[in-house]
Amino acid sequence: MKLRNIAIIAHVDHGKTTLVDQLLKQSGAFRANQQVMERVMDSNDLERERGITILAKCTSVDWKGTRINIVDTPGHADFGGEVERILNMVDGVILLVDAAEGPLPQTKFVTMKALALGLRPIVVINKCDRPDAQPHETHDAVFDLFAILGAQDEQLDFPTLFASSRQGWAVADLEKEERKDLSPMFDLIVDHVPTPRVQNDAPFSMLVTTLEYDNYLGRVLTGRIQTGKALVNMPVRAIQPDGNIVETARLTKLLSFRGIERVPVEEAEAGDIVAIAGLTDTTVADTICDPVVEIPLPAQPIDPPTLAMTFSVNDSPLAGREGDKVTSRMIGNRLLREAEGNVAIKVRETEGRDAYEVAGRGELQLGVLVETMRREGFELSISRPRVLFRQDPETGERMEPIEEAVIDVDEEFTGVVIDKLGQRRGELVEMRPSGGGKTRLVFHVPARGLIGYHGEFLTDTRGTGIMSRLFHGYGPYRGPIAGRRNGVLISNADGAAVAYALWYLEERGELFVNPSEAVYEGMIIGENSRGHDLEVNPLKSKQLTNIRTTSKDEAIRLTPPRAITLEYAMAYIEDDERVEITPKSIRLRKAILNPHDRKKAEKRAEAETA
Repeated sequence: MKLRNIAIIAHVDHGKTTLVDQLLKQSGAFRANQQVMERVMDSNDLERERGITILAKCTSVDWKGTRINIVDTPGHADFGGEVERILNMVDGVILLVDAAEGPLPQTKFVTMKALALGLRPIVVINKCDRPDAQPHETHDAVFDLFAILGAQDEQLDFPTLFASSRQGWAVADLEKEERKDLSPMFDLIVDHVPTPRVQNDAPFSMLVTTLEYDNYLGRVLTGRIQTGKALVNMPVRAIQPDGNIVETARLTKLLSFRGIERVPVEEAEAGDIVAIAGLTDTTVADTICDPVVEIPLPAQPIDPPTLAMTFSVNDSPLAGREGDKVTSRMIGNRLLREAEGNVAIKVRETEGRDAYEVAGRGELQLGVLVETMRREGFELSISRPRVLFRQDPETGERMEPIEEAVIDVDEEFTGVVIDKLGQRRGELVEMRPSGGGKTRLVFHVPARGLIGYHGEFLTDTRGTGIMSRLFHGYGPYRGPIAGRRNGVLISNADGAAVAYALWYLEERGELFVNPSEAVYEGMIIGENSRGHDLEVNPLKSKQLTNIRTTSKDEAIRLTPPRAITLEYAMAYIEDDERVEITPKSIRLRKAILNPHDRKKAEKRAEAETA
């Protein structure tokens, strides 16, 4: 069997999924009259709405008698755990780099992982049709990046294609060759990527790389067959990385990738990427193998999480009105199921037993998990994200995660960006022009300093700035960072908000609620214009009397309230506050709703710190 396994890796928004669309179309995976949606690999609703890839997915194309298994990977650093696992089951990678933006933090991250595994990348300079494209300068920058990352000589001698995945062409020479189609890319994959190095005569073994749930098949485990041959109905067993046997079963369903579909097959050979259904307890990083095999396949270690959040039961007075999954058992089971398939997430039960600490790579990853649970009908309460500190084993010094932030902004906004990140304990390490009147700034910033900064950054740069971030490493603790400057307006009563009361509260600050919206004691209904919290009554109505006046009552015109999105809410709250998540609403609240209990807790905290 002529076979090639390849992954497409790149920074976010450099065109990976669009390229896969074109590869599928030009290889004949679709009928000529078949209606196919754009970015066909982004099958998840959240992926389509946000325009990003969250889960790695496999597809397959046939080119001149060779089957090419292609894996589309996420670009965001938060989903880097997906990329790290995927690289284990391929023999080559296509490194996609934007011709205008050049190599960015995630480009560096995925390239480092690919080079460490000994893979020889094919470099594709994408988006050469952009008016501000600099393909040859980008090519030089990629070479420099490979050299900095310590690439071997054969890896430095990488083949390069110039392409436009949106227009569907690739060429080796921009000036001389005609820009027709992606044939040069297909031919280069077949010539440059090695065939899988496998043992066909050994017993069957396969390392599980991804796990997903199917409504009809149940748990579907995907991976590459390392040795031997897989046959339907053969006896198999699953072994954990530490050697424990998880389960013994029969291989009831074997699926191979054909285009964007999974097709049942009777057998599959070593080197092929397949999906297996029917195993109930096996998970990611386990080895599925013939019963005679006793030693599990080695699994690639995953970088540890840097951010944690507490997920707990929604205990507000409005709990249970909008969702149908509200108990701690349901929330716990769902989080454990997520951690099973997503190795970058760690879940542990807290001492309170009705709350779980969920640790992940970043705000986006945790935000996507919350949004997914919300759409599944869950109601829950979440805390502010907090970073996971470490202690230096030698000096005992407190260490915190540091991120590398690469920012492209117009020259007029460089001052405000440098000032804001300086306040957040950021350190400017590089500043240079990046073409098109933009300046590239590279900062090393504590991860806690970047929580909630992205929205402020877009406001400061009038929406024109681009910020990319990547985990850089642990560094010494950089001191306290000033939090939110303004206090909040807290409701002191339960009921429906009254327009008359909100009209008078507008002079106190900016509101988050509309008239007739349900509020409760301890709920945050607005931002105070001053630095302290203020308890207010949003239920106060106008006193009606029998006194007549000649003056007409003024019509109440309210300013539209500030829209609260999930990402904004997670970044906005302080440590003593929570976000209440339901399928229909996102509300801000104090962790302790009763004002007297709140004051007691504050006094207790002050006494402990003193």
